[in-house]
Order: sequence, then C-alpha cells, then structure tokens
Amino acid sequence: MLENTGERIIPEEMPITNGMLLEHLARYYFSLYYAEGRVLDIACGTGYGSKIMAKAKKAEIKEIIAVDLDEETLKYARQHHYHPLVKYVNANAEDETLPDQLGIFDVITSFETLEHLASEELFLNNLYKMLKPGGTLILSTPFGAGRGKPTREPFHFHQLTEDEFIELFETYGETEFYYQRSVLIEPKRKGKHYPFGIAVCRKKE
Repeated sequence: MLENTGERIIPEEMPITNGMLLEHLARYYFSLYYAEGRVLDIACGTGYGSKIMAKAKKAEIKEIIAVDLDEETLKYARQHHYHPLVKYVNANAEDETLPDQLGIFDVITSFETLEHLASEELFLNNLYKMLKPGGTLILSTPFGAGRGKPTREPFHFHQLTEDEFIELFETYGETEFYYQRSVLIEPKRKGKHYPFGIAVCRKKE
C-alpha cells in the first residue's frame, strides 16, 4: 500500500469532499481545454490526472509522458491509473539532461511542483526547452511570503509572491494568469484573495 503523506494525492483513499483533492482535480479539468498532441505531465504523482486527460481528450492526445521522481508512486500509478496513451517515467525534474531524455512536447502541465524544488531556474529552463514553439505550458503554484522565505508547509522550499510568479514567464510569447480558490479558477477579480496562481504560457513560434 502506498503511504499517504500530506502532499500526495491518492483519490482512492480520500473522500470526494476532500478540499485538497478537489483543488487538484480542478486544475486537471482546467487543463483539458489545452491538452493535445504530445503531452508532458511533470510530477504526475499517482497518475490520476494523467489518466483524466487521456480519457477526456483521447481523440486529440497522441501520448502523455507522466513523470515522477518516486518509483513506488509510479508503480501505484501504473497499477491504478493505467491508460494506453499514458507512459509513466521515473525522472528528475531538476536534471539538466531531462530535455534529452524526454524530447519535445506540444503541451506541458506542472501542478504544485515549483514550490518543492530547490533549482527553480533549472526546472523552468527544462520546461522551456521541452516545449515546442507554439506549445502551451500550464503551471500552478501556491502563493506565500516569497522566494527564500520560510513556509509553514514542511515539503515546500518556499512559496512565491504573486509578482514573483508572474515574472517567471517573461520569455514566453503570450501568458495568461488565472487564480484559484477551492475548485474555482478564474481571472483575477479585484478585492479577492487567491491561494493559488495558474500561468498559461504560449511559447513564441
């Protein structure tokens, strides 16, 4: 049995009303609008999100490469969230050779990954290299006190401010920012507080 930590989402072991589960599911359903071609789901965890995309967009998706660092988690994903369009791969998001290992993608999803990584710049460079010109990156992260500042989450290196998050994507051709509260994902509304930010970035042709 896969150990259920505070950061790992295992839908089969969680009530459907669990807030964290609903937040994560909302991001994957949001990404369906963009999912097509060859897709990379980086830090896929137990694989439920990769399977959601594969089932919902099977006519538009050619292949999903679902990457995670933990082999036990991937074993669980292969057993519980198999889909013929999904290939589960053990790899490190902070490995500078990752683009050579995985190749080029039409769409990349990265949900709640950035805050866990020490090498933020290396990770983002990898994503940019692996995204084809004209491709789309959908990336989310929780907001917090800022880069290098402590967070109450034991598995997070830090949590960026909104401004720091926005600055990450200046190299992309077009970027839209969305904000999440529970299952609601929307453009920013004045006076509203949002725990999470979501960037939708299109790489220049």
